[in-house]
Amino acid sequence: MRRSDIVIVTPALADANNGNWQTARRWAEMLSQAYRVRLTAGWDGGDEALMIALHARRSAASVTRWRALRPRAALVVVLTGTDLYRDIVHDANAQASLRSADRLVVLNELGGRSVPAGLQAKVQVILQSCAARQTQSKTVRHLRALMVGHLRAEKSPQTYFDAVRRLAHRGDILFDHVGAALEPELGVQASSLMSSCPRYRWLGPLPHESARRRIQAAHVVVHPSRMEGGAHVIIEAVRSGTPVLASRIDGNVGLLGELYEGYFPLDDDGALAALLQRLRDDPAMLVRLQQQCEARAALFHPARERKSLLDLSAGLLTSPPSMDPHERT
Repeated sequence: MRRSDIVIVTPALADANNGNWQTARRWAEMLSQAYRVRLTAGWDGGDEALMIALHARRSAASVTRWRALRPRAALVVVLTGTDLYRDIVHDANAQASLRSADRLVVLNELGGRSVPAGLQAKVQVILQSCAARQTQSKTVRHLRALMVGHLRAEKSPQTYFDAVRRLAHRGDILFDHVGAALEPELGVQASSLMSSCPRYRWLGPLPHESARRRIQAAHVVVHPSRMEGGAHVIIEAVRSGTPVLASRIDGNVGLLGELYEGYFPLDDDGALAALLQRLRDDPAMLVRLQQQCEARAALFHPARERKSLLDLSAGLLTSPPSMDPHERT
């Protein structure tokens, strides 16, 4: 029997080294067990049976073209953090992508509540995954914090910078930062901070495997982001036995759970600094966060993500949507 063709549209390919690319690459690998899969930054025609488009706004042109040329073929739109928490509110192209889709995939357990009420029936949660890493023994001589995220406003590196400054007197707390300066001014600030505070190191962009090893070796990962669809760095930390300090936003709570104790208010560098000091001064707190992360780890197992993805695709391909695109709501 001929295998169905699936196209995955992702606005970021390998050279971007970001979350969208990691998701697209991983999903292509998982789906290739059952389907022929093509990855592209933009769809300009083809006879695939299913399109999976990452990012409602940035993939909107491909979504529109798909609906024009393949009006009855299945379409999944995967909603990123900037989609959920910014673009679908204000951007007409992103809103059109939502209406065109047969399924709207969100990557955290709370993501669906940002989708307009009339489209809730289309929402499906798929939690991302990664391979587990052995939890490493960590020195007790200091606490090493790590932020992994490109330097751009959505990731709120400023909160991390300001927490570092607040803790400049603490010689036993070290700060590493992985990510490219997508906003040059933030790169200038990171360089300046390295000069004034030697315990802060901006390591720039690193290959994915190198970043994972640093996550594995850190005492705690700091994730102060302003908007997230389902941050892969949190998943990688949890699957490495490394606890997380995260901003209390839906995208983070939708991964770590409502009762997790490692949250701080968005943009509150003082609260982040206080949590870091507490982790250093109260080892039991660090252990408790690690245990809470371990309790969530099974949610991010690759077999679970693979089953969700294959079930979604099989359902749409076995019983393809029959309605005209103009009837979609």
